[in-house]
Amino acid sequence: MLQLQTIRENKESIITALKKRNIDAAPMIAAVIELDEKRRSIQTELDGILAESNKLSKEIGQLFKSGKAQEANALKDKTAGLKETSKQLGDDLNATAAALQEQLYLIPNVPHTSVPAGNSDADNEEVFREGDIPTLFEGAMPHWELAKKYDIIDFELGVKITGAGFPVYKGKGARLQRALISYFLDKNTAAGYTEMQVPHMVNEASGYGTGQLPDKEGQMYHVQADDLYLIPTAEVPVTNLHRDDILAESDFPIKYTGYTPCFRREAGSYGAHVRGLNRLHQFDKVEIVRLEHPNNSYQALDEMVEHVKNILRELKLPYRILRLCGGDLGFTSALTYDFEVFSTAQDRWLEISSVSNFETFQANRLKLRYKDENGKSQLAHTLNGSSLALPRVLAGILENYQTENGIKIPDALVSYCGFELID
Repeated sequence: MLQLQTIRENKESIITALKKRNIDAAPMIAAVIELDEKRRSIQTELDGILAESNKLSKEIGQLFKSGKAQEANALKDKTAGLKETSKQLGDDLNATAAALQEQLYLIPNVPHTSVPAGNSDADNEEVFREGDIPTLFEGAMPHWELAKKYDIIDFELGVKITGAGFPVYKGKGARLQRALISYFLDKNTAAGYTEMQVPHMVNEASGYGTGQLPDKEGQMYHVQADDLYLIPTAEVPVTNLHRDDILAESDFPIKYTGYTPCFRREAGSYGAHVRGLNRLHQFDKVEIVRLEHPNNSYQALDEMVEHVKNILRELKLPYRILRLCGGDLGFTSALTYDFEVFSTAQDRWLEISSVSNFETFQANRLKLRYKDENGKSQLAHTLNGSSLALPRVLAGILENYQTENGIKIPDALVSYCGFELID
């Protein structure tokens, strides 16, 4: 959520910056300023009435002490009217403040200056590419056919138990999945991230805190009886660990990693691009989250990008990095880099990670602050990244490492798996 003071002081520059998202933010900004002025006006009037009421209460006490009951009672009638007025103004103030908050929730984050203009993922900017795309043998298969051939993932059994998008991992497939989770966590903790195990359901305040609500409400599974949401990513519970906290500058950087299943009610579609592991309603992911001093957050973003690069280098998967354009940028992000691994059997790039800096956008919702050198409260910066999302990494491994005699296991994972070949 953008800070109200920032909107008031930088109205035109914010409207211009949000054009990169292909949004005409002028009406939303105007509505915010109008509601804020209304709120201020009501607050001023209410403060005046409360001050007058307090003054009259003191006068009434003095009049009763002086034996002037008739005059005191006359003033009491006046204070009763002021009390009724103040109650109505208080209700108006609360309603206006709530409307202002809801309007602020509708405005996305301002893109960083380096974010390219564009309408969709077709306009994202490739900034890095590494790794050799293997040449596969004749008859090489996409991962969903490999999964069936080697009996390592059963999509039909998942449909039987739950529905489409909920696969069952079997045998060496399950062990490879577990190996990836352990490998990612070990890489992250070795880089200074503290491992956290967090709940897989969150309350509404947590959803609002990181910006999933109200923007992505339709994509989240909602347990209505308890008013809880299944998490779409570990980013939500992990970042909310510090909701309403006031940190010291010496606390930075705060670095967390966590493994969780993730649940997303994404709209269904058909075709090879969503087949097999390409798009799921439940999937596993290891996340990294950082809380940073504003002066250091973009250096931290670069470090996170390098960290994910190193993991992919060890797995020896061909990948590229995209800087997302304004039209493809997430609602809460100021700058996002997407990692994509090349799926040789599908002849296409698969997104496997997003690494983002949200600047103060989430922190403002979370009321996540720190005390600066002058003892003044300031908003922290928050960042997060996938390190990594498992389904498409697994798909990339199965497809790129397949041979005529089976699927080789990347060297970095052999000690975690306990085997070198799926056959």
